[in-house]
Amino acid sequence: MRPVIWFRERQRRKALKGAFDAVKAQAISLEGSHFPANKVFMNVALFFLLAERDISAVKLDALTHPDPWTRSVALRTILLTICEWDMDKVAGKKLRQAMEDAVIPDAVKTEVFGSLRDMRKAQQRADKIMSPIRNTAVAHRDPNALLQSETIETLDSKLILELTGAFYDASHRFMDVFPRLLAAGSSLRGLLKQYSSTDPPNSD
Repeated sequence: MRPVIWFRERQRRKALKGAFDAVKAQAISLEGSHFPANKVFMNVALFFLLAERDISAVKLDALTHPDPWTRSVALRTILLTICEWDMDKVAGKKLRQAMEDAVIPDAVKTEVFGSLRDMRKAQQRADKIMSPIRNTAVAHRDPNALLQSETIETLDSKLILELTGAFYDASHRFMDVFPRLLAAGSSLRGLLKQYSSTDPPNSD
């Protein structure tokens, strides 16, 4: 199964990299612009894609690597990525304000908030269930080496992958609505509203 999964993941990684590169380029182009709301939208999307690329980079090994220890390292990397992912850093008040500033339609706001709520639930569930493992053998290393070893060797891979799937589903729901969010922010009305509320970029 490893070659089959490798081929599927290779195609998926290629698409993911394309999306990442496109969003990153747009985020760079918005630096110092008159459109701060669109800059916030791009930053949120890039934040999602960074986590997804990290997970994608090790998912194949987590699923199929013949060496159990290598599978464990990959699973722990995924677990750490999800547990440390703090959506409120980028998708809290700033995002709400940006949607107001860009006069985003209520229907789009509802979809965005729904996807973020699902993401928060998935992340919090993963953090709650996996916190003991994270604190023993992932983000921190327990001084009791035998306990640390036992924790690593008894990882519940199915549960971690289930939590990863829920995280992916919520992330994809946001990325599905993202083009509509950006289109609304890039409408003439949205751009004019952003432009009129910003100071000119510093030319120094």
